[in-house]
Amino acid sequence: MKQWNLRPIEIRNLFNPAFCGLVLYRALSSYEEQDARGMPFSLSLLVLPLCLHKDSREVLAGSPRSYLLKITEKNQQITLGFADRVTQMLPYIFEGFGLLMERGCIVVGDDGRIQTVPNKVRKTVRGTDETVSCQKVARILGREFARIADPVTVYTTFGIRP
Repeated sequence: MKQWNLRPIEIRNLFNPAFCGLVLYRALSSYEEQDARGMPFSLSLLVLPLCLHKDSREVLAGSPRSYLLKITEKNQQITLGFADRVTQMLPYIFEGFGLLMERGCIVVGDDGRIQTVPNKVRKTVRGTDETVSCQKVARILGREFARIADPVTVYTTFGIRP
């Protein structure tokens, strides 16, 4: 990772650790509504590559009531290059998690599941249309990941070998 001040302005804006952390937090809290144990770490790595990628986000936001497996089956284009996107996003995901941990917004259980700490992040979703869209899709993903309840199935659906 480059030092913050050496990163291009576009990267600093889009992959801001506070924003990435917020998107991750939205997915984690939505997951906990279905499964109080928290989200497995392995699933959390898929949130930002899906939410921040405009084409994927639009597909997921366009069918908020559909099942993730059906959406992915009907829209195979969101799986193209997905494994590479996940790999490229890892440093930003870790920065987001680092900020959430440093601020006491999440805890990691002994089983590797990540849980949110109540009342650390505002529940209202605010921002520009695009940032609100990212947060809403993160909520959808959290709910759907919990509904599927199997990281291997989710990874396989997106064409990644677990």
